[in-house]
Amino acid sequence: MRAVIQRVSEASVSIGDRITGSIGPGLLILLGIEEADTAENIPWLTGKIVRLRIFDDNDGVMNRSILESGGEILVVSQFTLHASTRKGNRPSYIRAARPGIAIPLYRQFITQLETDLGKSVPTGEFGAMMKVRLINDGPVTILMDSRIRE
Repeated sequence: MRAVIQRVSEASVSIGDRITGSIGPGLLILLGIEEADTAENIPWLTGKIVRLRIFDDNDGVMNRSILESGGEILVVSQFTLHASTRKGNRPSYIRAARPGIAIPLYRQFITQLETDLGKSVPTGEFGAMMKVRLINDGPVTILMDSRIRE
């Protein structure tokens, strides 16, 4: 699983004219799932995200987690995170998981994240054409991959 984690002042996701999820200060997570991913990847990734110390403390130092800051999290599925640009100019998405694998893992990721965070997590809609709006705070953007675990 690959996640792009962005610290935001606010973020929302909409499908057509309908907003499906929105948050104030917190994290926007773009989540990509590949064919090789399993449910075993989820607790490591969600745990790492909620403990990631990227929010300012009273001294203005990034030393607090989302748990300590009380922020919110918005999750949006994004299969293009597994694009391969090795050959030619048209990205290949062959490594991105098909819906039969990706949807259950996406739902399990959200459920585990809600458990770890202790509150509801708004989302986009898997497979839909979505518009994502955000105000990146910092900017702070971090890439995590459950297979690399850096």
